[in-house]
Amino acid sequence: MLNAACKLTMASEAERTFQRFAVFGGSSSSGTEMNNKNFSKLCKDCGIMDDKRVTSTDVDIVFSKVKAKNARTITFQQFQEAMKELGQKKFKGKSPDEALENIYRLMEGKDPATAGVTKAMTVGGVSQLTDTSKYTGTHKERFDQSGKGKGIAGREDMTDNSGYVSGYKGAGTYDKKGSN
Repeated sequence: MLNAACKLTMASEAERTFQRFAVFGGSSSSGTEMNNKNFSKLCKDCGIMDDKRVTSTDVDIVFSKVKAKNARTITFQQFQEAMKELGQKKFKGKSPDEALENIYRLMEGKDPATAGVTKAMTVGGVSQLTDTSKYTGTHKERFDQSGKGKGIAGREDMTDNSGYVSGYKGAGTYDKKGSN
């Protein structure tokens, strides 16, 4: 067993990890409460969820068990209760305090992982296909020198919606003829 000062340090480190995961992905989150999505992410990123002893279903059940009846989030105190329960599952045969210590060790210094997040990539010919300076023919007319699209003005065959029959050459001359 560890002394009280070491346990306090581990709990404060766990609280810092809790706060980092609580604010992850939510701009309005203050870091004092954590939703189920971020709780699951914490368990997965810190190695608490291993799909053998502790599965995603176990994590969801424990979250539902510790949260208030109609709440969607848990506080740090409820989080500690959840970690005690998950510690018992993950480290079978150890005392509750030892299991909680081991859970806190797994969490130590961890940040939400962003590995596997989709990034924009240009592979092979994509950069050549999207480089407007290399366009030829009618496509070349649709972009200005900087590569910005001209929109509808870049098309030569714009339709005239003035009310005259298409192809009529004397558009706008009606008033001039009638006033003689």
